[in-house]
Amino acid sequence: MDFTSPSNIKISRVSNFWIPTGGISKKPVQGEKEDVNDLLVRGGFYRQAYSGIFHMLPLGLRVQDKLEKLIDRHMRSLGASKVSLSSISSQELWEQSGRLKEGSEVFRFLDRKESRFLLAPTHEEEITTLVGSLTKSYRDLPVRVYQISRKYRDEPRPRQGLLRGREFIMKDLYTFDHNVEEALKTYESVRGAYTRLFNELKIPYLVAVADSGNMGGNLSHEFHFPSSKGEDTVISCPSCGNVYNEELADGKAHNLLSREGTATVPTPGFETEGGSVQKSAAISTGLWTAISKDKRTLLRGWYPKFTMHGGSQEPVEREVNSHAVKAIANAAGIDLDLSVENPLEQWVANAKSTKASSSDGTGRPRVLDLYDSLVRVYKRPPLSDLLQEADCSVEDLDYLRLDCFPGTDHGLNLIKVHDGDQCSECEQGAVKTHTAVELGHTFHLGTRYSEVLDASVMVDGAAGTSATVPMQMGCHGIGVSRMITAVADSLADSKGLNWPRVIAPFEVIVVPTKGLEADAEKVYDELITGANAADAILDDRDKQIGWKLGDADLIGYPVIVVVGKSWKKEQSVEVQCRRLNLRENVPVEQLSSFVQSLLAQL
Repeated sequence: MDFTSPSNIKISRVSNFWIPTGGISKKPVQGEKEDVNDLLVRGGFYRQAYSGIFHMLPLGLRVQDKLEKLIDRHMRSLGASKVSLSSISSQELWEQSGRLKEGSEVFRFLDRKESRFLLAPTHEEEITTLVGSLTKSYRDLPVRVYQISRKYRDEPRPRQGLLRGREFIMKDLYTFDHNVEEALKTYESVRGAYTRLFNELKIPYLVAVADSGNMGGNLSHEFHFPSSKGEDTVISCPSCGNVYNEELADGKAHNLLSREGTATVPTPGFETEGGSVQKSAAISTGLWTAISKDKRTLLRGWYPKFTMHGGSQEPVEREVNSHAVKAIANAAGIDLDLSVENPLEQWVANAKSTKASSSDGTGRPRVLDLYDSLVRVYKRPPLSDLLQEADCSVEDLDYLRLDCFPGTDHGLNLIKVHDGDQCSECEQGAVKTHTAVELGHTFHLGTRYSEVLDASVMVDGAAGTSATVPMQMGCHGIGVSRMITAVADSLADSKGLNWPRVIAPFEVIVVPTKGLEADAEKVYDELITGANAADAILDDRDKQIGWKLGDADLIGYPVIVVVGKSWKKEQSVEVQCRRLNLRENVPVEQLSSFVQSLLAQL
């Protein structure tokens, strides 16, 4: 075999590539592996500039670029065109859509002419205005446009590296159709493209039905990686296949007669006397409190602190699902502020202030008690401590009790789902809960933005007439920055990072022992030429072989090729792959095909 290095091949050398991996001591590790943010910093992928703001270094940028190319390929499969919208948007435009409110996590600023702008955390308003100004007939549809760009959010508590930052990279796909039927077909085609994209990463993921939140619309799905760093809880049923985000909790006890062996006798909402739970799986009752945004209403949630679970002899501790409580409160006409950490103190202060300043009884303090269907209802509400703290009598406040969801005969469910709970969908399976990181989200927006921003098209009507209709929209995001950290966290082990082939900074690193640098170049040439060319780099630094191998493990190259002792004896190299738990000597003439067979599994 001719090992003459081709003159037209430029070798990727570590010495020519800025990889600042040295000089940072490894922090004490709790558990099996180091924190992924520390790994990414020690591995030379990025550095933090300010709280929630990061500088990407060459290795990190290569990962980001490969991820963006992967996204580009799957967006092109949908016929989407790439655009680049400005990061600056108008506050007035966001007020027109109803999304800019007091307390919104948005960076706002004024220019020298006092014009009001913001740094866009997302671009629904801008793209709707742009497409609406350029598209007037249904014959111009569908429109599919996407961008991969920097976004900004005035995050109050940045944390976990790129997972929760103030500046981040996102992919946004926006779709426009002329009717609901076509829009839903588009939605399903996007979900299919997302599925194919996530499959290429070869990492387990979950697709969950989700809450659309302030994005609007009534159909959305999330793509999650299970991760201990996640801030979402995803519930799945292995029996019926139902997967959904905990945020979808509506506060209703849907299967009152079968849930945990509990039977209930519902009573009309807001009554202060009457029926109570006849039988309960709860063995202890807990109290959870929140306050309304106007500080007038104190909400008290009485829930089962511990329950007996299935056939277990050990009690299970329960937690309140704030999303469920908020859904109940909204249905009762009360707007809760869940960010308040001391609701009781704020309610007491407001009650005292109201009593001192109001003589006509307006704005009277109010207490709303919610009773989970698993706990017994107090026929005489416990108010004495509240009255004493607020320095008022029972006549000075309004009291409401709710043990059924407003307008229904459903009891209330205030608690989070626990592993082993009965599935509310099929009532057969035992559900599993997963802590997860949200990486992708698909929304069918309908006319949420097109109506208020006047993005309409002409369609043909009956008898040769025409009509103007708002466009049906979809928006579909992928958190590029978040995915870098989430992928790294999913595959990292005690030795370091472990990248999947499709976004690895390099697929293969060639590491020679001292004195075999020239031979290593020949091995490198063998890997990057021909039909099975790999994305490889040569570690030509003047370091000990042990140090270089440790550095390669830290950075997480999928395949390591060591040019060492076996090369001198039989012109073979040692191939290492941590993810496949492989270490094998391979003759150089078989190296390229062997490495490709490994990469195909990664």
